Amino acid sequence: MTHWFRSHWADEDTWFYIEADDEGWVTRQIEFRGPDEQPFAAVSLAEWQTAFESGEVARYGAFYDRIAEQPVHEWEGHNPQPLTLDAFDEAWARAHDSLSGPDYGTSPLRVRDFGT
Repeated sequence: MTHWFRSHWADEDTWFYIEADDEGWVTRQIEFRGPDEQPFAAVSLAEWQTAFESGEVARYGAFYDRIAEQPVHEWEGHNPQPLTLDAFDEAWARAHDSLSGPDYGTSPLRVRDFGT
């Protein structure tokens, strides 16, 4: 069963909106940052896998970021607030559309530090 929730990290002033499967693995993830909640990430596991298989994972990650690498039950310091699918999908559309824009695939890549 799929679950949707959001959680705020005050130290980063970031809202995370999460869609997770029944084992807690993230399938879609959104980040809104700052007081005006600007979209920063809108990554989908299915899209990430497709981009990886096609050799476009760097471009995808530059626009949308990367998906959480731990199941949500292993996260510390967050207080999940339940969401409905409709609320999540509304946030998803706003963030994903904002990040892709008309230049996806043609604009220069954003530089992101994903660690090594």
